[in-house]
Amino acid sequence: MKANEEVVLLQVPASAEYIDLVRLTLYGLAVKIGFSYEEIEDMKVAVSEACNNAVLYAYGDLAPGATMSAPEIAPRIEVRFIKQSDALSIVVKDDGRSFDAAAAARRAQPATGKSVDELQAGGLGLYLMQALMDQVEVNSDMGTEVVLTKRLVRSGELA
Repeated sequence: MKANEEVVLLQVPASAEYIDLVRLTLYGLAVKIGFSYEEIEDMKVAVSEACNNAVLYAYGDLAPGATMSAPEIAPRIEVRFIKQSDALSIVVKDDGRSFDAAAAARRAQPATGKSVDELQAGGLGLYLMQALMDQVEVNSDMGTEVVLTKRLVRSGELA
């Protein structure tokens, strides 16, 4: 952590019902930092996608209430909000099944020439996060870590 950074750490169970806590925390921090309503809404959608991916894919094969390896450790999502002088980074980390973003991008194909019935649902979360945030990184060592960064543009500055 750099000297000019502040970190807020949130750990929630890997369950869809707790994603609202992540979104509410993000909203409170982003307002304090000075992001616009539209920027905050974009960040909320992106962080929801990252958390949903952790719930659905990292821990998707576990029954509700099941644990990963040790009986005392329930599946969870760790979210770090890193406030910098000119940006907010949101790190969504799970300890579940890893996701290889580079391999998924190589397998992706354009949807041209397909009817709506032929399109496969899902898989757009990463693209949506990239469209809404200034920078998106996916690290897949042990579990998956998604780093979402939105730069703060103060009034009078050009984007």
